[in-house]
Amino acid sequence: MKPHQFDTDAHGCNPTMTTAPPPLPTVRADLMGRLGEQHTFDLVIIGGGATGLGVALDAAVRGFSVALVESHDFAKGTSSRATKLVHGGVRYLAQGNIALVREALHERTTLLKNAPHLAQPLAFVMPSYHCWEAPFYGVGLKMYDALAGKAGLGSTEFLGTARTLQCLPTVRAQGLKGGVKYWDGQFDDARLALALARTAALNGALLVNYCAARELLHTNGRVNGVVCEDTETGTRHTLRARCIVNATGVWVDALRQQDGEATGRPVLPIVAPSQGVHVVVDREFLASDHALMVPKTADGRVLFAVPWLGKVILGTTDSPRNDLEREPEPFPEEMAFILRESARYLRKAPRPEDIRSIWVGLRPLVKPQDDDGNNTKSLSREHTVLASRSGLVTVTGGKWTTYRAMAEDVLQKCFTSGLLEQRPAGVTTHLPLVGSPAEPVRHRMCDAQGWHSYGNEADFARQLPGAGRDLGEGVNEAMVRFAARYEYARTVEDVLARRWRVLFLNARQAAAMASDVAEILQQETGRDPQHAAFVSLAEQYLRLPN
Repeated sequence: MKPHQFDTDAHGCNPTMTTAPPPLPTVRADLMGRLGEQHTFDLVIIGGGATGLGVALDAAVRGFSVALVESHDFAKGTSSRATKLVHGGVRYLAQGNIALVREALHERTTLLKNAPHLAQPLAFVMPSYHCWEAPFYGVGLKMYDALAGKAGLGSTEFLGTARTLQCLPTVRAQGLKGGVKYWDGQFDDARLALALARTAALNGALLVNYCAARELLHTNGRVNGVVCEDTETGTRHTLRARCIVNATGVWVDALRQQDGEATGRPVLPIVAPSQGVHVVVDREFLASDHALMVPKTADGRVLFAVPWLGKVILGTTDSPRNDLEREPEPFPEEMAFILRESARYLRKAPRPEDIRSIWVGLRPLVKPQDDDGNNTKSLSREHTVLASRSGLVTVTGGKWTTYRAMAEDVLQKCFTSGLLEQRPAGVTTHLPLVGSPAEPVRHRMCDAQGWHSYGNEADFARQLPGAGRDLGEGVNEAMVRFAARYEYARTVEDVLARRWRVLFLNARQAAAMASDVAEILQQETGRDPQHAAFVSLAEQYLRLPN
């Protein structure tokens, strides 16, 4: 199948769709059958987060044969736990990393154009409580605008006290001197990951979740295959490929070590995980469609309050972590920081009992070989692409905003390493993702989820059985069936954490809905949808650290 074909208006914002194929089914038996076919792929990608999915899409659109395997669900790890910002990196300006900011600003615009139903502009306001703050930060933000150029989303404005309160009605008024308003973007990270996967599949890529890479295969010192295991059945498959890409995020070092041991060349770790905690509260704490940004809290950190899908996200933190938990929990000091600093800037201070969900993501920060990774502020936010002597290509670091540029860099490494023949880049720059609507998007990312989250697939989804049966939080039976049939969903968690973001928005409500979702999934898949495990996970998302 060919991808959607679109035209773009003068502003590049409202694509006009000329073809809209029906959703591609994601029947598990068919996917595993294709995986078991004996042939050599051009690329096998290990890891189904933002980076791996971006590589799969780019490679497939360039005409390469692609298989991607993910040990859990797509975007199960870091890629579903972002602060939900599509940003150029205001903070990186202070570090003097102009190149990173410029690239991110360009990619920000590309992402917003290619998935307008999942990524949109967002206005931020920095409140000022000292006379020097607005001009000091405003100058930096004007530079931000200048670097963005034609890719800018709106001009930075200096606000008086009244305008600041108009934009942020629930911000603390005492001592307020004014503020600065600037523009960045926000998105639904997990659904964007899913859109990447489904768009790659439309372009011929084979993507399989719950299929773990167990072993790298080498011939004459060159990596040329992967043994992967269907975690649902235990069945193993051998995949051969001209090029193997390690895109496993914070877990890349495990495969690098395996590759090094197989070839007698041990390697040093390159990732220093950093933990970011997010707390979700109701919209009453930030009754605005503007986000709050504090560039420097009392202890020098950054604080965001972001309206998102009907709730408000507070965060985040940046704490070194030595383990690689799939479901990391916050440290007590991180929760104390978020609640304490939120209370300094919001008129109504969030209390522990106001928390609707807590989630934690691990950033794969890249460290120099002589760095122990304990100071996360000094570690690189840029991505790194390496090719081992065996030919294993590893990519890690970076951020969601630049996933597309990262994918291009990975393929370029494959070319320069002699693993694949060179093919022209830029194929995904103007490639709308699955669901990208023909008409202007009328909903906002701060609105609760609903049919609009499907973009141009909404009418199709409405036709499935159970569209009139509401399960809570904007989710109905038809949506669960769509997730199972067309969105690779296998478990309750897949549906309520990533296809629909209920776990991240209201963990208690997610647990209450789990039984109904499990029943529908059982009908669709014929397998255990792991209801009990999800309820336990929902309890964790409500638990405060001791």
